[in-house]
Amino acid sequence: MARSPPARPRERSSKGTARIGTAGWTLPREHQPAFAAAGSHLARYATVLDAAEINSTFRRAHRPATLARWVASVPAAFRFSVKMPRAITHEARLVDAEPLIDAFLHDVEPLGDRIGCMLVQLPPSLALDVATATRFLDALRARHDGPVALEPRHADWFGAAADRLLASRRIARVAADPARVPGADAPGGFDGLVYHRLHGSPRVYYSAYDDEFLDRLAARLRATVERGIPTWCIFDNTTLGAATGNALDLRARLMEPRRSD
Repeated sequence: MARSPPARPRERSSKGTARIGTAGWTLPREHQPAFAAAGSHLARYATVLDAAEINSTFRRAHRPATLARWVASVPAAFRFSVKMPRAITHEARLVDAEPLIDAFLHDVEPLGDRIGCMLVQLPPSLALDVATATRFLDALRARHDGPVALEPRHADWFGAAADRLLASRRIARVAADPARVPGADAPGGFDGLVYHRLHGSPRVYYSAYDDEFLDRLAARLRATVERGIPTWCIFDNTTLGAATGNALDLRARLMEPRRSD
């Protein structure tokens, strides 16, 4: 049985980075002028935004040729966040998941170093069982050493015990909006990675975020970047195309020169 690698110190550079993107890479018609005019949707998307979340791996594996085509469509600095399959999180519920983890990691191998993060989203009904979670996280860490963000949705995962467990395995807890439980909108666990996942509010998957929300979000991202923490912000309010506009607006805010006090 593979052993878990020892915990490492916080992984920070002297200057962090902020990656902004959407779940998938749909280009709504009203936002297409902001992107390159030619190429596939992904190639055009990647001319402006530097990250995207692959949600489709949650439900199915992709052909190696498909993943290789995606890699060839994006610049070298572009990174994907890859969502772990529901077979692991929702069906097995993290129990005896080692063979499933192996299969998933094999399936996404063609993405190579373009994998910037693994996303593990848990079902709302999955409470924290420390023994099960420890075995799962150790199995994952024995096989994958890169950044991992976990999005729990049961209240049990938002206490000190869960934070200690995640931090010891270098797993960041997602800062999600809307927050299902108090504290879910703040990062937790490992403090060497911040991952914001924004589903739309008040109507999940539909609602666009307003200027006031984006202003506050931009300030939060600047603060973590200045502390040298790699930071992701993925908009998942994709049903009516709001994610793309929000990502572009947030990117514009972060590109503005910082005003002096």
